Amino acid sequence: MSAETTAPSPPAPSPFSLPIFRAVWTASMISNFGGLIQAVGASWMMAAIGASPQMIALVQTSTSLPIMLLSLWAGAVADNVDRRKVMLAAQCFMLTVSLILALAAWQGLLTPWLLLSLTFMIGCGTAMNSPAWQASVGDMVPRAALPSAVAYNSMGFNIARSVGPALGGAIVAVGSAAAAFFINAVSYIGLIAVLWRWQPRVPERVLPRERLGVAMGAGIRYVAMSPSIRRVILRAALFGVAASAIPALMPLVARDVVRGGPMTYGLLLGCFGLGAVGGAFSSRWLRTRFSTEGVVAIAAFAVAIGASATGVSRYLVPSLLALVLAGAGWVIALSTFNVSVQMASPRWVVARALALYQMAVFGAMAGGSWLFGVIADGHGAVDALHVAALLQLVGLAAGLRWRMPAIGAANLDPQDRWREPDTTVPVEGRSGPIVVTIEHRIPEGNIPAFLSVMNERRRIRLRDGARGWTLLRDLADPQLWIERYDVPTWLDYVRHNTRRTNADAENSLALRQLRVDEREPVVHRMIERQTNFLPIQRTEGPREMAGPMTDPTRSN
Repeated sequence: MSAETTAPSPPAPSPFSLPIFRAVWTASMISNFGGLIQAVGASWMMAAIGASPQMIALVQTSTSLPIMLLSLWAGAVADNVDRRKVMLAAQCFMLTVSLILALAAWQGLLTPWLLLSLTFMIGCGTAMNSPAWQASVGDMVPRAALPSAVAYNSMGFNIARSVGPALGGAIVAVGSAAAAFFINAVSYIGLIAVLWRWQPRVPERVLPRERLGVAMGAGIRYVAMSPSIRRVILRAALFGVAASAIPALMPLVARDVVRGGPMTYGLLLGCFGLGAVGGAFSSRWLRTRFSTEGVVAIAAFAVAIGASATGVSRYLVPSLLALVLAGAGWVIALSTFNVSVQMASPRWVVARALALYQMAVFGAMAGGSWLFGVIADGHGAVDALHVAALLQLVGLAAGLRWRMPAIGAANLDPQDRWREPDTTVPVEGRSGPIVVTIEHRIPEGNIPAFLSVMNERRRIRLRDGARGWTLLRDLADPQLWIERYDVPTWLDYVRHNTRRTNADAENSLALRQLRVDEREPVVHRMIERQTNFLPIQRTEGPREMAGPMTDPTRSN
């Protein structure tokens, strides 16, 4: 075999071959059963106490809105704190609130607003748990197995969805909503036990933790400067607005359209979940035959047809079949969006990227639930479902302008080549502001290509934390171009450079090939100083950096 021959990569292991994934997946599915039983109880109780259609639809809003409000903060926490501890705290909080909800229902104390308040608090726990949980999947399985793991998580949730609502309807019909709430509280115990026993290998932290405000800003900046993630989030939000009508209006469909009770409501949600399980099984088959855009288009079309058919039908069986189709489209689209965001984000920021994605999707669902509740209030659930189907087609047409990126197209593993340079002037981690200039010598004929490469370089710099990026040309030396940017502190400069990924290497290589004789650039690292006070003289330069300091290189 020649030296150039590369052995084929071994196939990714099945996530279920890993004990921790199996245990967490099983415990999560049990918890999902409890959550869906609780959701049925909350929605049906709101209808039973005579609330308006708008208040019924707000039950879903109350659980979705916290995800929009808190996800970014939760994502910043998950990227800077032990994710296992974050999940444990969130699960214990939700268990406590669920017990309070069960006791209030048992004592007959629930009013529409108290019910919404308690479901809102459970939604807060979900918002805290979700970024840590989704980002921790990458800690349980190798990156190559991540798409399958995400799909299996969706499948687990939707297995629960296919049975949980019907079971919840039966519990509410035979027992009471209080029993459904109590079962949900008990369902958290298994997952808490699994997380308590799990001891993940946490990589040694080389740099100090970012402050939460700074971390949140870094997450927003990274997503804002990443076109592929922006497109996914936009498409997911458009999908979420229209798709929210189906679960939000399901109690009205059961009560007013097909003239049923809590058992009918559970059957409707169960068929929606059954379709979602089928969608999870078929998603891998679809990904092998269609582009990411094609998969999302098929899913959106299925949801649109399912919503419209549910509105047209007045009989239970056709409605159940329509919801099977809608459920399949629902999980195919959402799992594709989720995987797309995860695979387009490096590990240092993945929880924040997922949090922003969730904020967009659940914010869209919260707003959509309210919108379709208002439409149903004035025109009925049938018209609201037809409007939702039309909006889903509008989102589908958006793919002509904002196409979904290919999943896993870029290698976002860290380059791990940059080494912190020594400085003659002593600096600490908090020293700053730091101003960096990089001198490039570019032949006249390479200038158009150089400007194109530097436009991409500007995006990378700003994405990774640089500020005030500019490109200057020397008027006395036409070959000399100077790239300039600044960062608040020396620690921010170190973070900025360690965030570079293997995908960014293409930009560095293209820039090198455009320089005169492919020369290395001249880099100046400077600290900004004021003139109205004298600097403190030190004999040594203590550092506040965590971890070993290594030799400088010519990297910039």
